[in-house]
Amino acid sequence: MSDQADIKGGSETHSFEAEVSRLLHLMVHAVYSNKEIFLRELVSNAADACEKLRHESLTNSDLVKDDPTFQITLSADGADGTLSVLDNGIGMSKAELIENLGTIAKSGTRAFLDQLAKEEGDGSALIGQFGIGFYSAFMVADRVDVISRRAGEAEAWKWSSNGEGAYELSVASEEEALPRGTKIVMHLKDDEKTFADAVTIRRIVRDYSSHVPVPIRMLTKNEEADAIDEEKLTDGTALWTKSKSEITEEQYKEFYQYSSGQFDDPAVTIHYRAEGRTEYNVLAFIPDHKPFDLFDPSRKGRMKLYVRRVFITDDAELVPAYLRFVRGVVDSEDIPLNISREMLQDNPILTAIKKGVTNKVLSELEKLSRKDEEKFLSIWEAFGTVIKEGLYEDPERRDQLFKLVRFNTTKGENRTLAQYVEDLKENQTSIYYALGDSKDAILASPHLEGYEAREVEVLLLADAVDAFWVQTALGFDGKSFKSISQGGADLDAIEKVAQDVDDKSDEEKAKDKTSVADLVSFVKETLIDDVSEVRISSRLATSPVCIVAPEYGPDRQMEKLMRGQQGAQAGLKPVLEINPDHALILALASQLSSAADKAEVTDGARLLLDQALILDGEQPANPAEFAARLSKVMMSAMG
Repeated sequence: MSDQADIKGGSETHSFEAEVSRLLHLMVHAVYSNKEIFLRELVSNAADACEKLRHESLTNSDLVKDDPTFQITLSADGADGTLSVLDNGIGMSKAELIENLGTIAKSGTRAFLDQLAKEEGDGSALIGQFGIGFYSAFMVADRVDVISRRAGEAEAWKWSSNGEGAYELSVASEEEALPRGTKIVMHLKDDEKTFADAVTIRRIVRDYSSHVPVPIRMLTKNEEADAIDEEKLTDGTALWTKSKSEITEEQYKEFYQYSSGQFDDPAVTIHYRAEGRTEYNVLAFIPDHKPFDLFDPSRKGRMKLYVRRVFITDDAELVPAYLRFVRGVVDSEDIPLNISREMLQDNPILTAIKKGVTNKVLSELEKLSRKDEEKFLSIWEAFGTVIKEGLYEDPERRDQLFKLVRFNTTKGENRTLAQYVEDLKENQTSIYYALGDSKDAILASPHLEGYEAREVEVLLLADAVDAFWVQTALGFDGKSFKSISQGGADLDAIEKVAQDVDDKSDEEKAKDKTSVADLVSFVKETLIDDVSEVRISSRLATSPVCIVAPEYGPDRQMEKLMRGQQGAQAGLKPVLEINPDHALILALASQLSSAADKAEVTDGARLLLDQALILDGEQPANPAEFAARLSKVMMSAMG
């Protein structure tokens, strides 16, 4: 909380928290290219206050019995240089004024400042995204007064500040306070008096707030007639209740930006009415760019639930977590208005709505992928990682999601599973994939060599979620998913594109085969405590060895993720695979068959394992022993 510095004459002076002071300094002294967004933010806050009271009045009708019609009023006085924003919404108590306007407890101030530090140029587009819109008033005003009376309370309070580090709190007089709600009076700076002009106000409301679900009126002083002129700027009609034919693309865009706090254009607009056993209206948008909170740990959706045009909550989980980037509203005709948060969690109507909205969003994405591949790919680039979470979390819709997902593969980018299956090699029965920390790391893996030699396409899976969904997915189009770093490679049935020329005699080949078999047995015995098996590899082409996971158990990448969790135990012992045609392996096999002292071959076996671990992106089990063996072998070679 802020520190109280002075109390006198019924007025209290408080200091802003440090973060708020820093923010206000930016607002006052930074040059923003679009200062008029302050009015949009104050109107949005006023609308939220009305919606909160509308909701609260469902269980306490006395709060609105004297004034049941909600509205927002903009009052401009060019002579005095003031602009006021009034609403008859929920209002604020003294404690709420301190909490909401004097501290960062209810705002995103710190997050805003952190993000602003990363932005170049105009930062005004960030204001609406972080819940600190009120402070934008100081861009145009050298003093701001907030007079507020919470609905149902007798006392009204006045908050006042010039934005220079402190604010005053005092009891408001009955003359300046509203019967309920909040009045914000901005004393405009000398060079910002245009914001008290009716033409300017009318244009800003039209551009930014024309679809706020609360009527907006404007009061201006008519000097000639010595009267107050009143003009209705918006009717507060819910946009989602209108027919699509009545709404322009610009109006959709305005509503999207207002309701979501985003500043891009919506990539996809989904507007429909569901009828039948459950009736509801949906107006949803898929953004063109990633929202700032896309990877928030809470993974909450941002769809708002209305019941017969009364705002209920934005915490109703109207779409699954993997569609949390979707913004918009759902307005139900069937859910009771007085539903509680607990009842929402298990409400069958809400379950039906979630199912319907989810299916609609996915079907619209699938339709877009067929009609406008370029636009779909821009959405996939922004949200593909999140959508893939559904492959793990939503098995019921996995087949639907498989039509959407795009993969980088050894054959190209943004490949579909249907394209992969269409290009299967003769005798290929699986969809092969490789997991790794990045595409480049996967492409450097020796596990790919045998597949590349046969031009078998491999999915390159570099997102963390990939390690999870491939473990549970049964397959696609009758083809199972198979890791290239787990179990047997089953590549022998697929012919290599170009066969290696081998001019050795049959006798020499037989001898090599026998000596390599002996080496495999020796290496297995030497590494018995470190590996579960040593075997000849069909997946290697140019590397001498690689390490793979056993047939059963986690994939190598999955095991790494599990080991990264605190307290996770080591998994099954890995399998060491040996390339029987590699010169190093043949040399070791020859040395094993001829040398009396097997010490050097033992060192070689352990170096093979360490090499395989390094190729797999890991460290040798004992780096010091690895270095010592390597030095010993190098010295022997140079001697």
